Amino acid sequence: MAQIRVNDLTFYYDGSFDDIFANVSFSIDTDWKLGFIGRNGKGKTTFLNLLMGKYEYKGSIETPTMFDYFPYQITEQQMQLPAAQFMEDLKAGCEDWRVICELAGLGENAEILYRPFGTLSSGERTKVLLAVLFSGDNDFLLIDEPTNHLDREAREIVKQYLASKKGFILVSHDRDLLDACTDHCLVLNRKSIEVQSGNFSCWWENKQRKDRFVMAENEKHQKEIRKLKQAARRTSEWADRNERTKIGFDPIKEHDRFLGTRSYIGAKTKKMQSRVSQMEKRISREIEEKEGLLQDLEAPVDLKLVQLSHHKDTLVNVKDYSVRYADAEHPVFEGLTFTIHRGDRIALFGKNGCGKSTLIRMILQKADEERMDMNVLEEGVCETASGLVISYVGQSATGLKGDIPAFCRANDLDQSLFCAILRQLDFDRVHFSKNMEEYSEGQKKKLLLARSLLTPAHLYIWDEPLNYIDVFSRMQIEKLLLTYQPTMLFVEHDVRFREKIATGCIELL
Repeated sequence: MAQIRVNDLTFYYDGSFDDIFANVSFSIDTDWKLGFIGRNGKGKTTFLNLLMGKYEYKGSIETPTMFDYFPYQITEQQMQLPAAQFMEDLKAGCEDWRVICELAGLGENAEILYRPFGTLSSGERTKVLLAVLFSGDNDFLLIDEPTNHLDREAREIVKQYLASKKGFILVSHDRDLLDACTDHCLVLNRKSIEVQSGNFSCWWENKQRKDRFVMAENEKHQKEIRKLKQAARRTSEWADRNERTKIGFDPIKEHDRFLGTRSYIGAKTKKMQSRVSQMEKRISREIEEKEGLLQDLEAPVDLKLVQLSHHKDTLVNVKDYSVRYADAEHPVFEGLTFTIHRGDRIALFGKNGCGKSTLIRMILQKADEERMDMNVLEEGVCETASGLVISYVGQSATGLKGDIPAFCRANDLDQSLFCAILRQLDFDRVHFSKNMEEYSEGQKKKLLLARSLLTPAHLYIWDEPLNYIDVFSRMQIEKLLLTYQPTMLFVEHDVRFREKIATGCIELL
């Protein structure tokens, strides 16, 4: 068992005002299964790229092993080819028989290696790339968000597969996956990186205990600071009053005063002012200590939601509904029946390709006749309440360009309110001056969620809203939805989120 040592690591991007990492030091064992936890945009993917040697940095990274990174970048040309023809380009020395053995562990047949990669489903592509990744020897693996866009069944297979492996860092915001697959946590705090033993739930329990202690200590410091300020203010007032009596006195009323008293009063005042100075220094030390306590504290702010109230109780009615694309032999789904009432939070789930996004697009089209006309054939009933206003978040955040003011103008959003929501979702102010192309995937998804939260609606339709969203923001969103209880139709493969939020589930087969 060897160790990877990071010593005094400092890194910042050219043109950036702030360090991404500053004098970070820690060590990890190459046999550990580490979950990498941290806020969006705080440097998780950057750190993996530093391990891969993609950027120059200050400090040192000592490693006895080679690193390999998931997901591999697949070119347009490779998308047209079977994976068997370009596997060795992805991982030097990759052997077919080893990849086939790994695919068996992922519940897949070797034949998917000989089909054009572009024709494979998201789950099949992920499994092929994971099989290639784990086909080598003695590599320490860096796995970045392996379950995004995977359905429940594919996630479960990947979870069981990774649980049987060791020697990797797993970046994921899926709490269930982190609990099942990791035995250590690499935690990216606000001002530090720390390593803890145990899975996500162990770390979270320890963190909550530590945060409670920090808050109690902070309150104690605040009380001490208030007492010191009051004492300093009183002593300063006494000193000022004494100082004013140095010159001039009434010899009849103050018969015990004489000119020599002035030096005595001056000395007394100087002593009081010295006490004030000492108290101010102590106050400064207390404030510095308090700030040191709070610098790594995560305190998610409660989000708010303004929703509209519809005069009808039934907002969506679907009965014996079937959809088939005009050029397809078989329907995407058929015989579907359900209703969405005010206050319902309905979760759609099923395998990739079962029609979840198609159903969502059909409901959006019914509510807004101006939306694009889909080349589909329908049977049965799919109707929405008249005047229904829908706030929609799609799967993909690609295509976001320009800056935040332009985004707000294009979407008719109040810029100050929009930025306030982004701040609550842990956006730094420096990001408001950047173009959206520079944002991480999680930050882009937060833009879409913030737009939805700022759009009053009768029904909120979210299609895989939590892809790339960090754990803390997921908890914020969970609390928001449980507090305001908006009417929702959503697709989300995060099991814990679905269990907490959904009032009903619809499975598409």
